[in-house]
Amino acid sequence: MITLQKRVLIVDDEEDLTWTLSKKLSKDSDKFQLICVNSGREAINVLNQIPIDLVITDVRMPEVSGLELLMEIKEKYPRTKVIIMTAYGSSDVQKEATERGCFRYLEKPFEINELRELILEALTEKKGFKGSVSDFQLSDIIQLNCLGRLTSALKVVHDNEIGYIYFDGGNIVHAETNRLEGEKAFYYIMGWQGGEFYVERNKKSDRETIQKGWQSLLLEALRQVDESSEEMGLEKEREKRQRIRKIHWALNPIFKSKGVEFVLVHNSAGFPITFLPEGADNLEASEFGNQISILYRDLTKMQKHLQAISTQFFEIHFGNQLLISRKVPEKDAFISILTEIRTNVGYIRLELRKALKEIKDLL
Repeated sequence: MITLQKRVLIVDDEEDLTWTLSKKLSKDSDKFQLICVNSGREAINVLNQIPIDLVITDVRMPEVSGLELLMEIKEKYPRTKVIIMTAYGSSDVQKEATERGCFRYLEKPFEINELRELILEALTEKKGFKGSVSDFQLSDIIQLNCLGRLTSALKVVHDNEIGYIYFDGGNIVHAETNRLEGEKAFYYIMGWQGGEFYVERNKKSDRETIQKGWQSLLLEALRQVDESSEEMGLEKEREKRQRIRKIHWALNPIFKSKGVEFVLVHNSAGFPITFLPEGADNLEASEFGNQISILYRDLTKMQKHLQAISTQFFEIHFGNQLLISRKVPEKDAFISILTEIRTNVGYIRLELRKALKEIKDLL
């Protein structure tokens, strides 16, 4: 809850603006005490005398700029939040203010109600916040805690595992999971894909197992994640090649039959999954699959017109050639075979039925 003890300090060298804001925000005197000054030097004097919960400061001021004031506050009064306001907004200024721990960034001109909402948001005590790692990069959350020089505990939940990363004044001092602690735990948590995080403000660790700077920790963690991702990609590629090889083995008796020219595994859109012969031109396979997909679309229209069940297989004679196509059960995949008409079609049908179950399990 917001209490009467909360103090808000507005700093701007435009006296007309501070006077207007003091009048407009006076109706919130039951929520916070408002103090207005017209220079960064005056603001520092106030901060040295009484606790201030929130400072709202202009960027461009003589003697002490808003960004310099922000640095001073974050060094001496890290729990004081700062809102930067400026009529000279730019991405560089916003980036610099954010990196130095600014709570919010507000461009002039602004609505009084917009400022009021920001003040109330900043003064509302929150025990912590919850977010999804799918919405944020975990490294971004860690940077926010470090740049804001926060003392907090970051709880990360991934599947059935829980990890904690502890911050003290913006430094990462400890990390732990059920099995690991210190840097090993930190790198392990950073490798998790997805999950939820919870930040508990002002919660300290009773141990200090990490001495390395947070920038170095993040760089090493990101390097390990990249390395792991590359290895996972290679592993997936190896698994894919192995599955394709098994599909080829299952289809090989058909392809080796006398007169068979082409065996193609493709989806309903005609995109080739794999094909035999292995040395065949991929463009040729794609064109073949594309023509078959057109056939399937026409057959589907006819099926709807006839109110028949969906097409599971078909055979079409083209002069001295025969096209055999059969759907893989429960998959968006088809096996299409182009062969000469004199081929032992009965044998091909038999081998195709035998291969379908194995190929279904491999796709």
